[in-house]
Amino acid sequence: MDGQKINYQLEMEKTIGALTREGKRPRLLLHSCCAPCSSHVLSCLAQHFQITIFYYNPNISPQSEFEHRAKEQIRLIREMNLPDVQFQIGDYEPEVFFEMAKGMEDLPEGSERCFACYRQRMEKTAQMAKAGGFDYFTTTLSVSPHKNATVLNEIGQELQEKHGVLFLCADFKKKNGYQHSIALSKQYHLYRQNYCGCVFSKR
Repeated sequence: MDGQKINYQLEMEKTIGALTREGKRPRLLLHSCCAPCSSHVLSCLAQHFQITIFYYNPNISPQSEFEHRAKEQIRLIREMNLPDVQFQIGDYEPEVFFEMAKGMEDLPEGSERCFACYRQRMEKTAQMAKAGGFDYFTTTLSVSPHKNATVLNEIGQELQEKHGVLFLCADFKKKNGYQHSIALSKQYHLYRQNYCGCVFSKR
């Protein structure tokens, strides 16, 4: 990158504005890490896209946690009354995450291990978007103040070139997005986990 800071929230708003003017409502495959993070994103995007949530998170441990978050995601879609929003769950394959994380186990949160984890989940999402004929893909991860939105968007743009599916640039924490996700979590009584998902973040 040339070092110029990009406002990814503004980029998303430009994309949505263009789609609205053209009267389009494209198909979007939305990677979700959990119901709380997806709550704000769904409230922003559901009227502009035909959304399928793709819950693919091999980093989450243990399996009971993975399953609990998946159930909360399904409940949220139902209780937000979003009949157009579909749900697709990816395989639970923690071995894929641990193989990726080899040699990076002792790195701190927010390091290269996390960036590799972003890429692993977004790569699978891009592949599924391509296979499913989606117009766009993106991820809920940038809602969190602990996630690096610049890295997420750079990865997304790389995967757009690699797989030939448009990436919806976004920084969902902007404009009080994170605070809105907290408010929606309270409104829908969502389970809010106290760690990102992997054994390293839990530690």
